[in-house]
Amino acid sequence: MLGVRVDCVDMAGAIARIESMVEEGGHHLVATVNPEFVMLARRDPEFARILDSAALSLPDGSGVVWAARRKGCVMERPVTGTDLIEPLAALCARRGWRMFLLGAGPGVAADLAKRLEAGHPGLSVGHHTGHADAWADDDAIAIIREHRPQVVLVAFGAPKQERWIERAGRRIDAPVAIGVGGAFDYLTGRVPRAPEWMRRAGMEWTFRLVRQPWRARRMVVLPGFAWRVLADRARDR
Repeated sequence: MLGVRVDCVDMAGAIARIESMVEEGGHHLVATVNPEFVMLARRDPEFARILDSAALSLPDGSGVVWAARRKGCVMERPVTGTDLIEPLAALCARRGWRMFLLGAGPGVAADLAKRLEAGHPGLSVGHHTGHADAWADDDAIAIIREHRPQVVLVAFGAPKQERWIERAGRRIDAPVAIGVGGAFDYLTGRVPRAPEWMRRAGMEWTFRLVRQPWRARRMVVLPGFAWRVLADRARDR
């Protein structure tokens, strides 16, 4: 998709792929790709390289789903980082795996960790606010390694979270690391999500823009993304 790979998977497929990655071991980056990722990668070769290295690139956003359908992918709805966390927690609880939450504002990861543990008996969830810059890496890595998680969720926002995983991911000794953006804020109720009907209709971005007008400077890439997708499709024909 305009030079960025997006995997044609639904939620069940994503969870199955992540389960296989944990069983396989090693180190795997899971990226949650939205139109902003794609457009940033077009002007940032280093970010493009990191996305290309991802073991799994999820279609996060209605714009990506729209574009994927024009590439022949049968996809009902996005697989967002926010929606991924609950079924991922259920998987970890069932398999006896540990999770770790890194990032967001003070107290947010701790709040979400408690909620996930309460909702999934037997699940162990570590947490640390941390910082996306390299000066904070050693502390964060030591805390994560002490918890020994199989899955690490990083909520620094793109591209900082992907750069952090690229830079520090192998040192945390966890099979899977996933950048999830603002998911912790949504799941703890600090930032309200769009109603389910809006999410199903692909209108969640409208709700976010109304609630957070500052997003307009980020969403300005959407018309350019759509135009390039259509132009790319026309060339393919």
